[in-house]
Amino acid sequence: MDTIKTYVETHKNRFIDELIELLKIPSISADPAYTQDVIDTATAIKASLEKAGCDHVEICETPGYPIVYGHKHISDDLPTVLVYGHYDVQPPDPLDLWESGPFEPIIKKTELHSQGAIYARGACDDKGQMYMHVKAMELMTETDQLPCNVKFMIEGEEEVGSESLSWFVERNQEKLANDVILISDTGMISNTQPSITTGLRGLSYVEVEVTGPNRDLHSGLYGGAVANPINILAKMIASLHDENNHITIPGFYDKVEDLSAAERAEMAKAPFSLEAYKNALDIDAVYGEKGYTTNERNSIRPTLDVNGIWGGYTGEGAKTVIASKAYAKISMRLVPNQEWKEITELFKTHFESIAPKGVTVKVTPHHGGQGYVTPIDNIGYKAASKAYEDTFGKTPIPQRSGGSIPIVALFEKELKSKTILMGFGLDSDAIHSPNEHFGIFNYLKGIETIPLFYKYFTELSK
Repeated sequence: MDTIKTYVETHKNRFIDELIELLKIPSISADPAYTQDVIDTATAIKASLEKAGCDHVEICETPGYPIVYGHKHISDDLPTVLVYGHYDVQPPDPLDLWESGPFEPIIKKTELHSQGAIYARGACDDKGQMYMHVKAMELMTETDQLPCNVKFMIEGEEEVGSESLSWFVERNQEKLANDVILISDTGMISNTQPSITTGLRGLSYVEVEVTGPNRDLHSGLYGGAVANPINILAKMIASLHDENNHITIPGFYDKVEDLSAAERAEMAKAPFSLEAYKNALDIDAVYGEKGYTTNERNSIRPTLDVNGIWGGYTGEGAKTVIASKAYAKISMRLVPNQEWKEITELFKTHFESIAPKGVTVKVTPHHGGQGYVTPIDNIGYKAASKAYEDTFGKTPIPQRSGGSIPIVALFEKELKSKTILMGFGLDSDAIHSPNEHFGIFNYLKGIETIPLFYKYFTELSK
């Protein structure tokens, strides 16, 4: 432990500088304009893994963006840890809400981050957390503390559905064979109370299009006589929830697991201040499904949210027009047992059925993934718990997350191994939002904690 702390302290400035250089590359997978930047990031990750001590590193071509694969093999008699991460990032929009350039990383001290936090797109999701594993690998190889075999699989399409990763995993099961999968793409309760994510929600993401007249119309000449697609779309979306904020799609809840009172009571032990939560978001009340707490609504219950809505004239000034079309992007977060393709089809059937005469509706599925729950009695969870105990001085609390990492369920299906989610981010890190950041404390603490996972997992595997 002392050797780990000394190495991190000695090299921390370099660790920070290297991450900052990585964050400067705008690896936005959703926008083809940044294709070369995404590829350049893969090249940078390859170089980093080689310097960290991997015996072999390669950039594996896929139908989409490449996957960076690396490994270091010590012995067939030792377990193998497969590290997954992603090097692509979300688009930074809206740019005017950033206090500094999204790809011009800066370090700022805040009330929560006395050592400072790195502000940049991808700082926490997931370049910062992924790079902790690269630096932990370096630490273990340079100090001769790597106790087992390790493989890396770093992809470039997580933010757009990981389609190429599915293709890659299905074709490389022997190459990716492992005893446990380790991911840092989640968070923890606070810098003083660590937690381990044991559940993830699934996802169904769709785009809807409502079409009325064959062209935009003058709202004075046609208003009141022709269905307005924007008005219709707004009414259709509003009907997807009832007065208790329960989703009204028939069959939507058929496979939703109702957690027992005992399980809900265990979840409630996690420290949580509703007032602090509201203050952090500058809201005067929370909102959601009746009968559930805030932490239950955003973790163990499914949701349906509009992520974007548009149509008609949105420029400066006025234009009295009835738009021919209106659009919305809608995501549904799903809980374990809900099959995302089935939910997508239920949504499509229902949304088309509630369209009134005078308009036509088109539903286009984008991507999705399954939810996931990992048991807390396996050796991977126990190893992670012991690692956090050593570095934080507290036992981590198991928590279910409201977020989605669709490929985790795929890993279990194809590779037959459990995934351990060792996240070091905080809810306040503004991932997917302007001013995303990652605390220096969190980044360095991750590099310090991860080698201990390897130590304890190897010991518990004997």
